[in-house]
Amino acid sequence: MRRNSKDKIVEAAIFLFNTKGFTGTSIRDIAARADVNVANIAYYFNNKQGLLEYCFTVFFENYLAELEKGIAKLDQGAAVCLESIVYNLVKYQSDHLHLTRFILREMTIDSQIVREIMSTYNVKERFYFKKVIEAGLKTKEFQAISIQFVIIQLKGLLSMPFLNMHYLTEVLHVLPNEKYFIEKYSNEIYKWIHSVLCRDQPARQKHLVSS
Repeated sequence: MRRNSKDKIVEAAIFLFNTKGFTGTSIRDIAARADVNVANIAYYFNNKQGLLEYCFTVFFENYLAELEKGIAKLDQGAAVCLESIVYNLVKYQSDHLHLTRFILREMTIDSQIVREIMSTYNVKERFYFKKVIEAGLKTKEFQAISIQFVIIQLKGLLSMPFLNMHYLTEVLHVLPNEKYFIEKYSNEIYKWIHSVLCRDQPARQKHLVSS
């Protein structure tokens, strides 16, 4: 499918934001790489800040959509639900590697847009994680745990490979964009779920199909 000017602008911006940084990238840099007129960027996004906000919105709306697919399996049990969420989010981030890396890096910076994201998308994400964990506690599927600290650990497991891609590729020689990585890494997080959260349940060593 032929990419339109808007898609080319976003693709160029993500590449440059990753390689030169947001502040080190100019509108002219983006226009040159996308092979479009600067006016096209103004037409679609108004300015560079508008383009940044668009990238954040696209990432988090799709991220939450994948999370919600897993939430739909909560009636099958908290562990099954959490495994489905993990697989969906690992796959989504792997499928959108450069966007994920850029967004995760930007989220470490204290800025107005990051504070807005935290008060909307991140709060909704926390609500879903808390809902699953509380369900597992209520049914005694999960052992007594600190919800806040479990969320910290889960967030770290989900983000680390994509925030530290150079370490994975250059030091560990692991490629986070491969299907093998998605399945293998998801299974490692399943082990964590069963060893840390569940009561006397062996970790499942099988691939969970996203739905």
